[in-house]
Amino acid sequence: MSKYLDEAIKLRARTDRHYNCAQAVFVPFVKDANLDEETAYRIAANFGSGMKMASTCGAITGGLMVLGLYGVDDPATITQYYKRFKDAHEGMMNCADLLKANFEKGGAKKPHCDAMVYEAISYVENILQERHIID
Repeated sequence: MSKYLDEAIKLRARTDRHYNCAQAVFVPFVKDANLDEETAYRIAANFGSGMKMASTCGAITGGLMVLGLYGVDDPATITQYYKRFKDAHEGMMNCADLLKANFEKGGAKKPHCDAMVYEAISYVENILQERHIID
């Protein structure tokens, strides 16, 4: 398990402060980029719950924030990042659609959202490692 995933698991388990999906993906990566956690927490605040309107999943947008923070913004990489989610989730990237599909399969919300966070971290970490941006 990676240090980023370990940190995200801890953040999602906290009961004293809620970390939405975007925050739980973004915050673990900011220390290595010299951004403080509180600033990162605030930056990602409005991206949870699909930008607070059931649009693009917060875990996905959190991953985009991480990639941008590390200077990864080329269209080919971002398109591949989206493709991985779409391939894994029947073409869906919107929070409302993902949650509805999960509910229809009998899944609970929090485990589903946690899994989306961990999936986003895995994808982002792989991209950053392939580019030798992180170890």
